[in-house]
Amino acid sequence: MPRFEMHVGLISDTHGLLRPEVVTALAGSDFIVHAGDIGDSSILDRLSEIAPTTAVRGNNDKGNWALRIPETEVLDVGTVLIYVLHDISELDLDPVSAGFQVIVAGHSHQPSIEWRDSVLFVNPGSAGPRRFKLPVSVARLTISGQAVSPRLIELDV
Repeated sequence: MPRFEMHVGLISDTHGLLRPEVVTALAGSDFIVHAGDIGDSSILDRLSEIAPTTAVRGNNDKGNWALRIPETEVLDVGTVLIYVLHDISELDLDPVSAGFQVIVAGHSHQPSIEWRDSVLFVNPGSAGPRRFKLPVSVARLTISGQAVSPRLIELDV
């Protein structure tokens, strides 16, 4: 029987720290998206052990390992197109006319889910070292056909 529901784990701003709670929260994902400020290539290796991982380079990702990572990326999950970049202020396209249903960005460390003109904008927040009083979080998308259901997951760390 074909599978109709897909799960996409969203993570950003690990800054070199992949917590066990994050691994648990992302377990069962069919795909993982890392929206930049990875901090170390081993983070992507470990995420890829959970599920195929799409990643973009953040403003703090420096060095030879980071040069191989694009600044933007597209993930096609069934009939849903996801556009990934690190800093939402650098979005240089109209998601509706470009055919994207979801935009994923990090950078601010502030988790958020917002619908704009039928496009879902998700910032999974920061999964790395705690910054100020912001939560440590990731997000998940459940995709069924064209329907996308987002959920923020605040981690107890």
